[in-house]
Amino acid sequence: MSQSVEFFFDLGSPASYLAWTQLPGMCAKAGATLIYRPMLLGGVFQATGNASPAAIPAKGRYTQQDMARFARRYQVPMRFNPYFPINTLGLMRAVVAVAQYQPQRLEAYLAANFTALWEAERNMGDLAVVGQVLSDAGFDPQQVLAQSTEQAVKDRLKADTAEAVQRGVFGAPTFFVGDEMFFGQDRLDFVQAALAR
Repeated sequence: MSQSVEFFFDLGSPASYLAWTQLPGMCAKAGATLIYRPMLLGGVFQATGNASPAAIPAKGRYTQQDMARFARRYQVPMRFNPYFPINTLGLMRAVVAVAQYQPQRLEAYLAANFTALWEAERNMGDLAVVGQVLSDAGFDPQQVLAQSTEQAVKDRLKADTAEAVQRGVFGAPTFFVGDEMFFGQDRLDFVQAALAR
């Protein structure tokens, strides 16, 4: 039976961005299916009592340096967004909407948003900027926005966030290979090893 990796993520998480740059290639090499599981990181933090490393100044500074090291290791561009933290509720609802209505374009949506946030330093908390990013990526911004405000889409993101918490998720990114959970983009080597078993 083919292996799969469930990738619980939030676009506003720089560590999720780093994981996203590696996971598709890793899964392809292992012959595994990558399953995107959008969740609202703020909801996870609220439910678990966790908080962003940025909430602790010394830890926030170290985390930025450490992520820069990983970006160099992965040979991917990364710039820490000056608008961080960004409220990603609308962006994450749109992930769910695109996955539902345009599943063949989900990768393009993720690429546009992750790149805007963690390479181009765009203010993705500004609807006009979001609209331009989506338009540049070939999306109809009005359509995506309308679909992302549907009650079923909102409910799905809430349910997926609740499921993540129920399964033990406390931050992003989190990965599951079967029932085995791995937290943090710096644990991708363990994900790779699990896929090789």
